[in-house]
Amino acid sequence: MAEQTAMSKCRTLTWPKMILFGDSITQSSFQNNGWGSVIADKLARKCDVVNRGLSGYNSRWGKIVLPRIVNHDESANIAAVTVFFGANDCALREKNPQQHVPLHEYAENLKAMSSYLAAAGVPVGKVIFITPPPIHEEAWEKECTLKGCPLNRLNSVAGQYAQACVRAAAQCGADVLDLWTLMQKDGQDFTVYLSDGLHLSDKGNQFVTRHLWQLLENRVAHLPFILPYWADVDAGIPENSLLCDQ
Repeated sequence: MAEQTAMSKCRTLTWPKMILFGDSITQSSFQNNGWGSVIADKLARKCDVVNRGLSGYNSRWGKIVLPRIVNHDESANIAAVTVFFGANDCALREKNPQQHVPLHEYAENLKAMSSYLAAAGVPVGKVIFITPPPIHEEAWEKECTLKGCPLNRLNSVAGQYAQACVRAAAQCGADVLDLWTLMQKDGQDFTVYLSDGLHLSDKGNQFVTRHLWQLLENRVAHLPFILPYWADVDAGIPENSLLCDQ
């Protein structure tokens, strides 16, 4: 009876959340060795990493669905949000009109998402924009051919969208991870970071993890380890350790 009374008085534990919001590069980030899964492992027992990647989506659609993903009621418990769109927005209008979003609108959509998050209670300091990665046109053209369509993305155009993302982040006061620039820095072979010319390879996932963690670490450093380490549990009266507020 005493144990039941103690349990009834203790509060339900609520884990902070990190929300990954974006397109297929985010959706697939929970695959084996994906950047999302590695970040989730780093934050185990401290923060739930929630994958809200939506394959094929662009920033226009992302802006529309964001209020269905993040609402004011849960915003106080959000530790960080990544906003990772652009790989579909930059599709060439004449080749892929369904996914294409004009450059100016893309930038405005990103700023609108930042504004919505702020209004919902997620301050800009918790938001990280991620630019589209570079595109290996030869490899992606092979993928397009297999699908019966012509090459529908160009690396130079992806670069314009990456620059727009960087500018939008600066205007919002948010941090940004500029994959397009970093993956091509000093003339390095960026193709090793891509599996099919557009999506990330294992090395690409490692690259994103490493650079994203540099931006994330100071945002989550204060998060406590939830529930005591097993060796610290009072073996005689475990309720003293497990039912008390931390």
